[in-house]
Amino acid sequence: MNKLDKDTKILIVGLGLIGGSYAKGFRAAGIGRLSAIDSDEKTVRTAIETGLVEHASTKVEKETVASADLVVFALYPEVFVDWIRNYGSYLSPGTVLTDVTGVKTCIVYKIQEMLPPGVEFIAAHPMAGREVYGLENSDETIFRGANYIVVPTEKNSKEAIDICTSIGRILGFARISQLSPEEHDEMVGFLSQLTHCIAVSLMTCKDNTHLVDYTGDSFRDLTRIARINDAMWSELFLLNRDELLQQMDLFIHEFSDLRYMLARKDREGLREKMRLSTQRRAYFNKPQQEG
Repeated sequence: MNKLDKDTKILIVGLGLIGGSYAKGFRAAGIGRLSAIDSDEKTVRTAIETGLVEHASTKVEKETVASADLVVFALYPEVFVDWIRNYGSYLSPGTVLTDVTGVKTCIVYKIQEMLPPGVEFIAAHPMAGREVYGLENSDETIFRGANYIVVPTEKNSKEAIDICTSIGRILGFARISQLSPEEHDEMVGFLSQLTHCIAVSLMTCKDNTHLVDYTGDSFRDLTRIARINDAMWSELFLLNRDELLQQMDLFIHEFSDLRYMLARKDREGLREKMRLSTQRRAYFNKPQQEG
């Protein structure tokens, strides 16, 4: 497979928020003959009845897997590894696999070692999502303006990297980047996992239910992501534990420094810290360049 077009057979494993949004994005772009696998019978029925996919099942059908040119895995990391262990032999030579999982080092190399000859896994991470779940909340527009990260290893061919990159373009991501699995996990440990830890801590450090009538936008903005999928995020935290612990220590040190300045009534130190914060935050306000 050299490129994605209207005849590419695309199998999406997991039709939740992201998997469903991928399917809708491909459908809107006129790319692929879509099929899907999902463990939820209602989701499968909805996908078929709405015409989102040509075929869907709650079972892993060997023929469907074997005929796929591209397989997108929208599964929890450990479920993804188990799926490859149980059904990877169904995949045909020439098939390209990609994923949407939020951690890479602990699964990418493992899966690449498990695959049959001629099957290639090129990891990716769409940096997009919402605090809701399921196919019913999927929407291809969540990718517009978002970042998309391709995560290759030495085992990946240029052709597979190009295909994975083209997925980002087809789905409308604003910026497409490349990181190694290790670089990815350091980045996501800080930008995503640490921020979720902070949001959770803000919500649990004191009983604030009585404050809902008085809060302003600052608390709402800081805690938006505290409405969290505990099954998924606890798994992501633990799989990226060493990197996340380093990022948490970095934050604790910085927060302690800020507290020390406040305790000493160090106005100039506080102002200097705030000026640096304002300066660095400005980078995130710049228009993103197309990848």
